[in-house]
Amino acid sequence: MSELRTFDVRRPQRALLLSLPNILTYARILAVPLVVFCVVGGKDSWRWIALSLFIIASVTDYLDGYLARIWKQQSSLGRMLDPIADKLLVSACLLALVFERTIGGLSLWAALIILSREILVSGLREYLAELRVSVPVSRLAKWKTALQMVSIAFLLAGPAGDAYFAYATTIGIVLLWISAIVTLYTGYDYFRAGLSHILEEET
Repeated sequence: MSELRTFDVRRPQRALLLSLPNILTYARILAVPLVVFCVVGGKDSWRWIALSLFIIASVTDYLDGYLARIWKQQSSLGRMLDPIADKLLVSACLLALVFERTIGGLSLWAALIILSREILVSGLREYLAELRVSVPVSRLAKWKTALQMVSIAFLLAGPAGDAYFAYATTIGIVLLWISAIVTLYTGYDYFRAGLSHILEEET
């Protein structure tokens, strides 16, 4: 009887692993190396493939959370993988664009600010999770993410986009700097909130 109960408890959990919201998250992670390959492949025409994959991956970022909520298929695995997939996608694209010199010169600092913030916040979030503390995502942080995505989309088009619209890369660089500035503010805001919880724990 106990074995039957154990099976019944585990079965819904296994079903959640293969739920559509989680499958969309898996797909977003799998899209990362494909986007990078298309960017560093050296052909301008491949940039359109990279851009298409990136847009699809960005849409799944919204869909997986939305579907999980309305279908009540939220899971611990999904909550863990969703931010990881986002950071992998953004970080890998920025590194690929730096490698291809679409991002260069002073703009490297903008990319560095964004990458550093993602790493630092991830470490802080992991520490706060051990304290069972959750810091909510602010509206400005959501705008920051949207700016990053739009910026990266323009930069992924890069030389291929410039052939049709001369300022595609320039717009991408400008938006990258704006998102980097917003990133600094949201990162500071997040650390301030997290630090208060850490100090409370120490005292």
